[in-house]
Amino acid sequence: MFEQVLDPVGGSLGLSALCATLPLITLFVLLGALKVKAWIAGLVSLLVAMLVAVVFYSMPVDQVLLSATEGAAFGFFPILWIVINAIWVYNLTVETGHFDVLRRSFEKVSPDQRIQAIIIAFCFGALLEALAGFGTPVAISVVMLMALGFAPLKAAVVALIANTAPVAFGALATPIITLATVTSGVNDDPRLTTEVLGAMVGRQTPILAVFVPLLLVFVVDGKRGLRQTWLPAIVSGIAFGVAQFISANYISVPLTDIIAALVSAAAVVALLRVWSPVESPDLARHDAPVGGGSAGVTADETLGGRPGEQDQRDDHAPGTGHRAGGAGADGPIRDSGSEVFKAYAPYLIIIVIFSIFSLGPVKAFFAEQPWTYLIPWPGLDVFGPGSDTELSSTNYNLNWFSSAGTLMIFAGILTMLVLKISPARGLKTYGRTYNELKWAIVTVMAVLALAYVMNQSGQTTTLGAYLAQTGAFFTFLSPILGWIGVAVTGSDTSANALFGALQVQTAARAGLDPVLLAAANTSGGVLGKMVSPQNLAIAAAAVGMAGREGEIFRKVFGWSLLLLVFMCLLVVLQSTPVLGWMIPD
Repeated sequence: MFEQVLDPVGGSLGLSALCATLPLITLFVLLGALKVKAWIAGLVSLLVAMLVAVVFYSMPVDQVLLSATEGAAFGFFPILWIVINAIWVYNLTVETGHFDVLRRSFEKVSPDQRIQAIIIAFCFGALLEALAGFGTPVAISVVMLMALGFAPLKAAVVALIANTAPVAFGALATPIITLATVTSGVNDDPRLTTEVLGAMVGRQTPILAVFVPLLLVFVVDGKRGLRQTWLPAIVSGIAFGVAQFISANYISVPLTDIIAALVSAAAVVALLRVWSPVESPDLARHDAPVGGGSAGVTADETLGGRPGEQDQRDDHAPGTGHRAGGAGADGPIRDSGSEVFKAYAPYLIIIVIFSIFSLGPVKAFFAEQPWTYLIPWPGLDVFGPGSDTELSSTNYNLNWFSSAGTLMIFAGILTMLVLKISPARGLKTYGRTYNELKWAIVTVMAVLALAYVMNQSGQTTTLGAYLAQTGAFFTFLSPILGWIGVAVTGSDTSANALFGALQVQTAARAGLDPVLLAAANTSGGVLGKMVSPQNLAIAAAAVGMAGREGEIFRKVFGWSLLLLVFMCLLVVLQSTPVLGWMIPD
């Protein structure tokens, strides 16, 4: 048994908080300054967190080890379970050449890379975030961008920045559902429900969404990109933001990002029917892919495979053997309607499956045994400060059948049927997917183990309590807590589980609105997504830059901080009469 202590170092909350930051400082210094590989940085930081837990927090070694193993298990299931199976579905489409068909379909909407970044990274990425979350949109959209000719580093940066505004409502609003659960248990405010918290988040992230597409076209083509493609960027951002606000407040919190992504994409496509940029500069990379291969990226090459492996595939598959430019020996490739349908089929299948499992009765049915088990982690016995109740995080939720990763398996099997892929070929692709992501797997499991050790030893609680001493200024710091939580865990859901209760407790003591601060935790957290080590590892693995996560980190860190400051200022204004009217009654 272990009971957390807020100020174990000399009875000083400040000194204790300083010690609690050591694992985070180690992680960011190793990644950003020393350019250490993400999996090594994750393991070293985990070791530091374990030492802090034992030496400063007097946590028994067995409880530290058990916390780490539970975190590692959670890192694999459900997080990696989703990502691995999502990338497998993608790899299946490349095996048959149908990913090239999908790419050419996007090219027909616009050959301009700046607009492609909006449609694929922002709109399509938001749809994937809505359905699966946990790194799936980065994993898939980044390779789609590379297939369209984006340089590896630029593709990774674009995908990571785009994966911000939709994160709060990702995986069918799982972060907000979690936030409602943890906050309503420590505060009797009747507004701490999924609906009201979703509405409040829907009055913060939509404002952010307006600016993200503009940022994407700037990253792709600098000031020229802003001058020439500001109109589709603004149209996309406003359409997404308005749809996100309306859905979160008046339609459905879980379906918010699905609706917003589709509305945004439709708005851009409609605009392109009557408008086109004054020029579409050739921004396609002329350098060889980091992972090896030609400019026409194949699945194996994009994800780190050997050049030439594509020759082993079906030579008659649609698009096989052609470069990313979409032209064959006899001119431009023309895909039949049936082939285009097959190219979109995997994503239509995903939408249908996830929509079915998001229905209330279906979700409730599979939330019970034998489909879902709530397992107390064997031997783990941790209590909060002065509490006689065990931490809920010591229970491991095994929803083996209805997990998004398992649903991706179902989608993959149906995709194999639609694309006529044999079981042997599908299994071979599945095994190769694991091999391609092996270092990302180590990274994610190490960082989640780090998060669990920090959480269950009391390190994160100490950090939160220290920040809470700032009183009214906490409205500015509130989003930063969420940012820290997501930066460490890679999950807005986990960040809400870590700091959601702290936010509303602090609000009560400081006379602030608990709904505002709880929502700020979520909205600030979305901006930590692009710098989280596991998201960096996923992006790096997808573009063949495994081991060079630090380069990507340095490219996105400044944007993450800039947008975080914007969110902090927005929350401060919402806590005053200036924008206080935006808080739901």
